[in-house]
Amino acid sequence: MPITPTDDQLVHDTEAVLGSVGPRLRDARRARRMTLADVAERSGISISTLSRLEGGQRRPNLDLLLPLAHVYRVALDDLVGAPPTGDPRVHVRPIRNNGTTFVPLTRGGAPVEAFKMVLPPLRIAPKPSLRRHGGYEWLYVLTGAIDLTLGTATTRVSAGEAAEFDTRIPHALSSAAHDAAAEVLALFSTSGERLHVRQC
Repeated sequence: MPITPTDDQLVHDTEAVLGSVGPRLRDARRARRMTLADVAERSGISISTLSRLEGGQRRPNLDLLLPLAHVYRVALDDLVGAPPTGDPRVHVRPIRNNGTTFVPLTRGGAPVEAFKMVLPPLRIAPKPSLRRHGGYEWLYVLTGAIDLTLGTATTRVSAGEAAEFDTRIPHALSSAAHDAAAEVLALFSTSGERLHVRQC
């Protein structure tokens, strides 16, 4: 016979879940090496509100959690610590940024994040700009070819080839073809550690 929780138990469980949100938000931000100012700029939430959320002085609600889940690229369930459902699949939602489509292949907060990237053909792609940030990245070209720029050097990486680099070096990726997109599998370590690929 199923046991129905009492109202007091439900209130206690809800308070426990809400009380864990602040540390989860802080951990998500720190894992991405972002400051409160960085998050405020991207989410539209004030620094003081973010600080109070992380410290547990502000009760989280959907109006605050949804933009933060988007900034941190995590599922809302991960931010609130929802219990696992037993489904191991990662339910992906593609992200479009500056013409490139990113398909997350790991849940948010993973020590190594995996993405599939689709880089548009050169004829429709905006000119890529160099950027840099903490971390280490490994790429494997699935289809087509890409031009990988690191600092002042550009290297052509074709289908079946891999590349790895420190993302603190200014870098940019683009499809190498005028009329064809390129598909890339990318692994990104926010901790900046080199990704070790072992042979079987």
